Amino acid sequence: MAGNHQGQSNQTIKQFVERILNLGQLSRLEHLQLVSTFLSDYKVTDEDRYQINRVLDDLQIERLKLVD
Repeated sequence: MAGNHQGQSNQTIKQFVERILNLGQLSRLEHLQLVSTFLSDYKVTDEDRYQINRVLDDLQIERLKLVD
């Protein structure tokens, strides 16, 4: 995700986040991709950050499970 962010739209990130939230889990790779995207300054919009924060917040309060 982070490396391919140039071609991605907010809708794509939103869909990615919705899929994770619906499954109730994310892989370590997905977590790394989200954190890398969140921390990058290149074309990361406020909406992108909001969507990614939804996952990170749910992970922190254990609504999501981190799987291998």
